[in-house]
Amino acid sequence: MQVAVVSDIHANIQALEAVLEDIEGTPARELWCLGDLVGYGADPNDCVAIVREHATRCIAGNHDLAVTGELPLDEFSRGAALAARWTQEVIDPENLEWLASLRPAGEADDVGLFHGSPRDPIWEYVISALLAELCFDRLRTRVALVGHSHVALSFVRPEGEPATGAARRADETVDISSGAWLLNPGSVGQPRDGDPRAAWLLLDLTAGLATWRRTEYDIDGAAAAIRAARLPDSLAERLQYGQ
Repeated sequence: MQVAVVSDIHANIQALEAVLEDIEGTPARELWCLGDLVGYGADPNDCVAIVREHATRCIAGNHDLAVTGELPLDEFSRGAALAARWTQEVIDPENLEWLASLRPAGEADDVGLFHGSPRDPIWEYVISALLAELCFDRLRTRVALVGHSHVALSFVRPEGEPATGAARRADETVDISSGAWLLNPGSVGQPRDGDPRAAWLLLDLTAGLATWRRTEYDIDGAAAAIRAARLPDSLAERLQYGQ
């Protein structure tokens, strides 16, 4: 079975639609979302509606929990808090109710799903081999997916060896059929690894392969929508740099 994995959409409808079109050209028959459907971007209702329609599995991210009121806004940066407050004002009640039903961790087909990490599904960024090592000790599955950092990454711990990790670029494929793995697809709506293209992951659970993908999208349109919503300009400006 092949699965498309997305994370950190951040209400960027231009990026999400481009990724879904790209996914249609692959054998993936399921869509898994690792959270942060909203936050930063200007189209929360459209993005939530699309994920509700297409995702087989979906968990909550910290920005989703901020919008639903489960996390206080004073735990976020100024720009993130402003975007969350604006989203609370414009999101449709049915979309808010659906977001509130999501949890930040789950499991599907013997794969762990976490927005942050297995140790802290809401807040922890898995961005080093040391942190990955600690997370592997908490895993109940051999393979897990994480988001939150907006960086496409993989960490592996072979049997009897320490964990190692690497950033992943477009079209890189790794064999995940042995060892323990933590995989981050990167961010659909606001990448922060220097590549402004939308990031996602193609996961082949039958063959034991993971391929990182990047998709071109209308960055200018997404930035213009952010500015039209009178959200902080920095949220629009950073899209073109992938930072």
